[in-house]
Amino acid sequence: MKLTILGGGGVRMPAFVRAVLATRPGAFSEICLLEPDPVRRATTCRLSAEVADALGVPGVVTVTDDAERALGGAAYVFSAIRVGGDRGRVIDEQVALRRGIVGQETTGPGGCAMALRTIPVVLSYCDLLARCSPGAVLVNFTNPAGLITQAIAAQGKVTAVGVCDTPAGTIADLSRFAAAQLAGAPPGGLLPGVRAGYAGLNHLGWVGSFTIDGTDLMPRLLSRFEEVQARAPHLAAFDPDMVRRVGAIPTEYVYYYYDPRRYLDGVARAGSSRGQDVLALNEELIAAIGSAFASGGVRDAWAAYAALLGVRRDTYMRTDTQGDSGQAAARAARAAAGPEAIEPERIGGYEGLALRVIDGLAGRGASDVIVSMRNGASVSFLDPDDVAEVPARVDAGGLAPLGACELPRSARALVLAVKEYERGVVEAALAGDAGLAAIALAQHPLVPGITAARELIGDYREQHGEHLAYLR
Repeated sequence: MKLTILGGGGVRMPAFVRAVLATRPGAFSEICLLEPDPVRRATTCRLSAEVADALGVPGVVTVTDDAERALGGAAYVFSAIRVGGDRGRVIDEQVALRRGIVGQETTGPGGCAMALRTIPVVLSYCDLLARCSPGAVLVNFTNPAGLITQAIAAQGKVTAVGVCDTPAGTIADLSRFAAAQLAGAPPGGLLPGVRAGYAGLNHLGWVGSFTIDGTDLMPRLLSRFEEVQARAPHLAAFDPDMVRRVGAIPTEYVYYYYDPRRYLDGVARAGSSRGQDVLALNEELIAAIGSAFASGGVRDAWAAYAALLGVRRDTYMRTDTQGDSGQAAARAARAAAGPEAIEPERIGGYEGLALRVIDGLAGRGASDVIVSMRNGASVSFLDPDDVAEVPARVDAGGLAPLGACELPRSARALVLAVKEYERGVVEAALAGDAGLAAIALAQHPLVPGITAARELIGDYREQHGEHLAYLR
């Protein structure tokens, strides 16, 4: 069974490939990394291939810049591309920030710009995939994941599902808090019998119910939300009184809607956006891999890679919520911990979720997941063909929605507004119409109207050049 990764030179791919090979031995006859950038092919892609050698499966990882060769014969395809690279992300953020608007890669104007330059590229891959491997399933990591999955569904040529580990991470944090509160819970472990209701869009979702063995714990989670925050760093930025008033627990990206002023103040204090931090870290990471290969071997390259990837993970959302990147402390902690072994002990994050989806579809074990997929009747106030982020059962028969929880009125209002924006962005991208793109962006809750939206789209078209030249 062949797995193809679009964006195979991404900085997270060596860790993903390592985890696949170590935790799913023999599951894939080939893992093909499609990467157009020669520097990435010589660094991150090479590291993935040499990790396979170190784990005793030489030749399983292949590298190419030929899309037809990569997609031919694929059973599953992961899409993890970033059109315009890390510098494009910085443009997305800075164009918005200069106007006092949230500048984040998936939310608001930045997410709109990223989607507009990404949709045509992803859909061109879908065209090719439909011809080369018509039965393949595309698992979409490409951000903004829900919106890109919506565009793929609108095109209708391939079967696709969007994955993000944010909902599962939030539920795990809530479970850890509950475990600490209840007698008989395993120390530091998660409780069995947890049932969490969830609904929303990618990067705009809420946990609306939470029970353990039939006991409703949502009132306790809300009334003691400050204690929950102490165990869940990604929820620490939320105002507890506002969360209690809403009546559901938001996932971390809802922060940009609930407290945009705090985000803007934090970026101003830090003196750089998250995209600028990531650009510098990724450039350092790729240079370190190249230097390690020049002077040592795969284990030296892995040590340099793992340390810098760890710093990137440890500083996630730090600039946005705390006003500093936290890099000095993260680097010190990684140095004190020592080098990470090539052989992993576990796999988590979006990589783990993606593999659970594949395991289910391939008949290696059914499971319940939260993914972006066709809504059907899951979220009652959305259209059936909308892509929503909802619980689903995945098995050899496919993905079946399990039904979403009811959301409070304020959450429903945000979801409706953002979904209307998403529909408009997809329509604008398919039509190549800059005017429609501005109208869509004007409907986003973080954008102050049509005049600002037209200015933003104009600035993005100018700065992204060829990537948005199709918009007329």
